[in-house]
Amino acid sequence: MSDMTFMDDLEELSSAEDFLEYFAIEFDRSVVQVNRLHIMQRFHDYLKDLPDADQVADIVGYKAAYKELLKQAYEDFVHSDALTEKVFRVFHMKGPQTTFVPLDQILE
Repeated sequence: MSDMTFMDDLEELSSAEDFLEYFAIEFDRSVVQVNRLHIMQRFHDYLKDLPDADQVADIVGYKAAYKELLKQAYEDFVHSDALTEKVFRVFHMKGPQTTFVPLDQILE
């Protein structure tokens, strides 16, 4: 398997289910339905610590690393929830966020 084939394969995947199926990770569809964006964001966050594919000689090992990171991201939400995991910035905000827009600016 070449590096380009693996990266090309990844570019074709469009949903959390596609990624999980590509890497042959067993998953509960109900967990993915509720947490798909959180799972994919966590996966993306985990990938930040992985070296670039062109720096890795063993692409099979690289694919295995992707699989383990995706599995870990999925498992995070099997055993927890979005509020606890706080993947997105909105979960880190303190208190309600309000913005004042004067009426005269709305009517312009």
